[in-house]
Amino acid sequence: MASFSVLIPARFASTRLHGKPLIQMAGMTMIERVYERASQSNADRVVVATDDERIVAEVKKFGGEVILTSLDHASGSDRIYEAAKIMGLGEQEVVVNVQGDEPLVPPSLINDVAKEINHETQVATLCERIDSLDMLLNRNIVKVVRDAFNNALYFSRAPIPFPPENVSNENFVEQEQKYYRHIGIYAYTVRQLKKFVSQSPCSIEQVEKLEQLRMLNFGTKVRVEESEILSPAGVDTIEDVRRIISELGKD
Repeated sequence: MASFSVLIPARFASTRLHGKPLIQMAGMTMIERVYERASQSNADRVVVATDDERIVAEVKKFGGEVILTSLDHASGSDRIYEAAKIMGLGEQEVVVNVQGDEPLVPPSLINDVAKEINHETQVATLCERIDSLDMLLNRNIVKVVRDAFNNALYFSRAPIPFPPENVSNENFVEQEQKYYRHIGIYAYTVRQLKKFVSQSPCSIEQVEKLEQLRMLNFGTKVRVEESEILSPAGVDTIEDVRRIISELGKD
């Protein structure tokens, strides 16, 4: 496997859950839990990229590496690109973007997505099977449809492909058509990341609030491999916080 760095974008002013990275989860802040998981991967470096001094202080407190970025970034990708430049990473070096609200991310998934980057694949991400109609209809769960070569055709908060009328939770797993949840971990070369942040947001990206649609809009192939292990969903709501704390209590 080629060497890679993990960059974790984290901002304090989250739209849905203010101060999310500093939420306490069973004795540790969420950002520390994400950092701890990422550090268990094969990454050469793990760095938090943030625009907030409070998050900087927290990361330094637990001994992590952190970079203070501009306040003006529109997305996490913009933030980690600035961090990659500050780190002095070359254009062919591989970066894995691990979201700052994924405190239970399995370290093996980080390794899996990183190893997909090669001369043919410049962007890679992961997905997993959706096992209920409720999950498919949940707009907080991002769905992905792939082509025959495991490249993304489309990402959406809507149920895609649209299910037949007779589908229910009871018979969902028996359906011939399989549905997939996008796991929001990305690997790309710094060169591809630079290209992405230089492109203007597109209308479908703004409607869906999914920045990865910009890549598809501009013709970039996004490799989407199915994960062999389950990845717990991240944190968007206070209910998610309670779910994560409950999961941590089982360890």
